[in-house]
Amino acid sequence: MDLLNALRTHRIVAIVRGDDADAALRTVLTLAEEHIPLIEVSLSGKDALDVIRRARAALGPAAPLGAGTVLTAQDAQAVRDAGADFVVTPAVCEGVAEAKRLGLPVLAGVMTPTDIVAAQRLGADAFKIFPAAQAGGAGYLKALHGPFPDAPFVPVGGVDADAAGAYFAQGATAVGVGSPLIGDAADGGSLDALRERARAFHAVVRATAAVDARR
Repeated sequence: MDLLNALRTHRIVAIVRGDDADAALRTVLTLAEEHIPLIEVSLSGKDALDVIRRARAALGPAAPLGAGTVLTAQDAQAVRDAGADFVVTPAVCEGVAEAKRLGLPVLAGVMTPTDIVAAQRLGADAFKIFPAAQAGGAGYLKALHGPFPDAPFVPVGGVDADAAGAYFAQGATAVGVGSPLIGDAADGGSLDALRERARAFHAVVRATAAVDARR
């Protein structure tokens, strides 16, 4: 898949992790129904590989489906075999290099300029600023664009709808959203509430697109 184009198009990466594999699968399918197609199933969730397999079967071969918290070469191989077609890492790690070797695009976790250069050398397709809120939020993203003006950054960590708008205003390609979007859905919570939160994030994306169109 063309991960960079997908990030630029959809702007939201939903991060699903939970203690209930069936609920996590329902969460993935609900997000897809709500037109949030970029979904990352974190390996830190219960039975994550099985969730990825079942989600792939339900969504079909053409739908984008990512795996997160990919740290090792073994992780990259396992998620590829389970049906993931893009990889998200929390750091610049062995998982980045192995995923690229396997032909999977990578959203690589970075924090510092040194991390960004290291991820570039490994062929990362985009850069996950993590944890973004603790790093300084939208101000830190603005600072990073000084030495890396064309880098595709995806802030992750503490990104609610308001923060998403602030990151977009500072040039974020997309944002990764966990609990502010997922809530308790992946643990068996309300899917109706999940749908409402998804629509709130869509409203931010639409507002950003309207501002960009006027520039």
